[in-house]
Amino acid sequence: MGLDLRKLRYFVAVAEELNFGRAAERLRIAQPALSRQIRALEQDLKVELFDRSSRGTELTDAGRRLLDDARPLLASADAVERRVRSGGRFTVAFMPGILVTAAVREFAAEFPDLAVEVLRTSYQEQAAVLLDGRADVSFVRMPVPAAGLTIVPLFTEARVVAVPVEHRLAGKDRVHVADLADERLLQDPDLVPEWRDIAGASRAGWRSGPLSTMEEKLEHVAAGQGFIVVPRSAAALYTRADVGYAELDGVADNQVALAYNAQRGGAELDRFVEIAVRQFSAA
Repeated sequence: MGLDLRKLRYFVAVAEELNFGRAAERLRIAQPALSRQIRALEQDLKVELFDRSSRGTELTDAGRRLLDDARPLLASADAVERRVRSGGRFTVAFMPGILVTAAVREFAAEFPDLAVEVLRTSYQEQAAVLLDGRADVSFVRMPVPAAGLTIVPLFTEARVVAVPVEHRLAGKDRVHVADLADERLLQDPDLVPEWRDIAGASRAGWRSGPLSTMEEKLEHVAAGQGFIVVPRSAAALYTRADVGYAELDGVADNQVALAYNAQRGGAELDRFVEIAVRQFSAA
């Protein structure tokens, strides 16, 4: 018997909430109905997925394994539904600073029956838009989670540091990452491993919180709360009088790549990849 996706969605809700009442509210179904669906799924799989006791609800080992597999499976199913509903549409996602106009125009000219659209993404969503079907291809800035994706490297570009205009390093043409060892990084330290290694474990976890957009990050920089490291082309899009940029030595260049869902295929996708690789390798 194949997996019932509806039951699988119910299972994920309970696994994430670890409470049948809250999961039922989230799913907008009655709690007894949810319990019956979970028991039916356990019977289908011939395993127990939850330990139910007076102390609460916990995942079993089998439940944890199923949760690991269920999330990407459901995301893939959602992506299929979106692609079917989208019909003759092809969506190209991109990170700020990556100019995709020429590739999109050439592709659209070759496939006039397709509605070719573009979608601006963020670091947090540049891979997710592929896995959930919102985009067919995405111009990403590495690193991105590689699971479920095919990634085609395109080019690299230098990175710069953004600091408040009154900062001791403001006005310099170039700085070294070691000059920032005692400063506060307003990003995930794994994005700047060279700084993380110099600053040490205590500062490697020192971040301001989930800043998802460039605008948010620059507001915190301008307020004197820390610094960020960004690709040169992204910095060029966000010039402001209260923030200064300097070339940054001692860090690796940013790798730009084209990514798409590894389960995808087709003439349109293959052709877009060919166009992108040719255009950006010649740039």
